[in-house]
Amino acid sequence: MFDPKKFTTPTAKPLPVVLLLDVSSSMSGNKIENLNKAVVDMLNTFAQAEKMETEILVSVITFGGQVDLHVPFTKASQVQWHGLQVNGGTPMGTALKMAKAMIEDKETTPSRAYRPTIVLVSDGQPTDEWEKPLKDFISEGRSSKCDRMAMAIGRDADEAVLKRFSEGTPHKLYYAENAGQIHEFFQRVTMSVTMRTQSNNSNVVPAPPEIKLLDGPVESGPPVSDDDYI
Repeated sequence: MFDPKKFTTPTAKPLPVVLLLDVSSSMSGNKIENLNKAVVDMLNTFAQAEKMETEILVSVITFGGQVDLHVPFTKASQVQWHGLQVNGGTPMGTALKMAKAMIEDKETTPSRAYRPTIVLVSDGQPTDEWEKPLKDFISEGRSSKCDRMAMAIGRDADEAVLKRFSEGTPHKLYYAENAGQIHEFFQRVTMSVTMRTQSNNSNVVPAPPEIKLLDGPVESGPPVSDDDYI
């Protein structure tokens, strides 16, 4: 007997991307402006890359004067971006706790989702207790299985913390000293995620040599003075 209920459209499988973005006072000026532009470019590319089989869900957690869920998980093409504003210190540990809680919650991040990509960006030292939240994030539960990428902006970023965040992944800590390098890092994030949507197994993270940037790499030279930094 004909049963119309058997003819259902397959539901797209989500690929979650979580951005942990430092919006402390030291990110003011060109840093936050360039970060906003890079995120908007990334969202636009994600929206174009969405396919019937995969949807890219984006969430943004900001940490500055407070930790804020700036964007809850939203389909990339539906994100209405509100520019980031700077304020306060660098409560990175609390941001990591929030991100872990999101990943562990199976209603927020469903079990059917692909392996999430977590991106951490900071230009300073954490101003709260971060060691246990970081250890818990990278070594326990569902969050330990995430792909993790990190970028240090400027010379005051805590390299040791950011390197530990990306430990055990194919990615090295990325350094940004100018607007072009912020843009390049987010291009790398974009290409890594969109390559996964086109793969037969979207849980496999592409190795860095496989990621080809549209504009070519931006060379990073040694710092000359504080004026060279954003």
